[in-house]
Amino acid sequence: MSEAAPRPIDRHLFAGFLRRHRGAAVAVAGWSLLEAVPALASGLLVAAALDRGFLAERPAEGFFWIGLLGAAMVFRALMTRTLTPWLGRIVEPLRDDLVTAVAAGAVQRAAAGARDTAGAGVARLTVQVETVRSLVSALLRSARQLGVSLLMAFVGLAALSAPVAALTLPPVLLTLLLCVPRLRVLARRQRRQLRAEERLTGVAGETFDGIRDVVACGARDRVADELSARITDHRDAVRAVARTASANTLLVSLGSHLPLLVLLLSAPRLLDSGALSVGELLGATSYLVSGVAPALRSLVAVLGSWGVQLATALSQLSRSTREARPGPPGGQGPALPPRTRRPPRTPQTPRTPLTPSSPDLSLVNVVYAYGPGAAPVIDGLSLDIPAGSHLTVVGPSGAGKSTLTTLLAGLAGPDSGRLTLGGVPATEVDRAWLHRAVTLIPQEAYVFTGTVRDNLRYLRPQARDTDILASATAVGARTLVDRLGGLDAPVGLDGPPLSSGERQLVALARAHLSPASIVLLDEACCHLDPAAEERAERAFADRGTTLVVVAHRISSALRAPRVLVLDGERTAVGTPAQLLDSSPLYADLVGHWVSAGAP
Repeated sequence: MSEAAPRPIDRHLFAGFLRRHRGAAVAVAGWSLLEAVPALASGLLVAAALDRGFLAERPAEGFFWIGLLGAAMVFRALMTRTLTPWLGRIVEPLRDDLVTAVAAGAVQRAAAGARDTAGAGVARLTVQVETVRSLVSALLRSARQLGVSLLMAFVGLAALSAPVAALTLPPVLLTLLLCVPRLRVLARRQRRQLRAEERLTGVAGETFDGIRDVVACGARDRVADELSARITDHRDAVRAVARTASANTLLVSLGSHLPLLVLLLSAPRLLDSGALSVGELLGATSYLVSGVAPALRSLVAVLGSWGVQLATALSQLSRSTREARPGPPGGQGPALPPRTRRPPRTPQTPRTPLTPSSPDLSLVNVVYAYGPGAAPVIDGLSLDIPAGSHLTVVGPSGAGKSTLTTLLAGLAGPDSGRLTLGGVPATEVDRAWLHRAVTLIPQEAYVFTGTVRDNLRYLRPQARDTDILASATAVGARTLVDRLGGLDAPVGLDGPPLSSGERQLVALARAHLSPASIVLLDEACCHLDPAAEERAERAFADRGTTLVVVAHRISSALRAPRVLVLDGERTAVGTPAQLLDSSPLYADLVGHWVSAGAP
């Protein structure tokens, strides 16, 4: 049974979220109404203080009504204090929902073969989610309060004088009706600005990172033109946002002052006709000056700033959490640019997954690049890795060593060329077999919260304690197991802190115990000393496993029967002795190792 796809983050997320947290939402609404009591009562109390007190020559009663207004302000502060924890009951669960949706989307895209960078996923889980959380929190504190205060001010104004409310309400409603569609325009233009900024940052980063190549290839003018075009696009987008925001500010300014102007122009006629008392005039003025006008200006400003930012951030997260479209077979990424694009394939009936008969690995003219237009990280690599053989991979940083292990593990498919396991194309291998047969240990080892036993038998749940201890002994982790207190000792969050080397020993023992017939060590011993590294590698070699080691030290290559030197067009493979003569890079690496006095 397949799991349901994670829901996109869109406007429906909030509706569903509020349904699940209906109690908190109702509480916030109720406390918000109580918090707005001063906005409702201020004008009525001011009018009563004048008409019933001071103008009627009863100052004590006038001070009584003013005292009630002061008490209402104190009541508002108490209600705000009571309301704040309820806001947290909405904001924090919303953040948890966003993290869940983003993480599920990232896993789904990875399973579908999408080539997101790790940095993009981390940004979504940290910066973007935290941005949404902060904006929702700010809007609940500010926009909620301003909106309720604006509504209650008009309710109070209507209760004080229906004619005044009828005269002053239309300009405010007209302002809101004109501003709402303009906020949508502002949101679109801010999204355009964000995309222009992302494109400018991407082009500028690539340009500055490869400035030597740009100069060497004589591409300065072309790159300068492209960068200039991106700068122009970004400038135009920023100006469009500024124009829209300025127009909104002018519109709101007119809309907030127009009701007061209407009231002042109508006041003589209303006073002469007896439809409005002096106290009611002052109370209505209080509603408009201290309630309606500032609330309207602030509400539109907040929605035009934080609200638009929230809509933009949610739009970005929504695109990242939508179900990824299935890519080409084998989890391959998007099509390559025209110069290297493969001819379109005719639709084929899905094939039944195949189980390889042996853990042989073979690559023929394999090409792999991170995204369309990018230079291939692996370009035309041909290599055979027979079952049970031991291959060490060396090369400069960025040569594609880790990418090679990713391809061999079936976590990505080549853009072109042929990758087979036991003679079966990697795109047709049964995934269940692949997960059992291949184990990849990255540089940063994982230790899960639980017992030592739970961690070591994670890939072989039915393993006996004798087998667990035998694997721990083989890779040099037995001393660590004993020091921690045996197989029942807690590790992870419940246990003592482990060093990077100790975590690597746990991961190595876990892989050694697993049923994997292909083990890929991607600098998996980099935190161990040379002797411990040698012991671990020999444990896998003696196990009869097909072993591929991305070397952290050249000593790994010196003891390997075969070495692959990844170095672009100068890639070479052979025995250590052969490579000393045929590969200048390998000879240089060995020379540095020996001159450094390494054992």
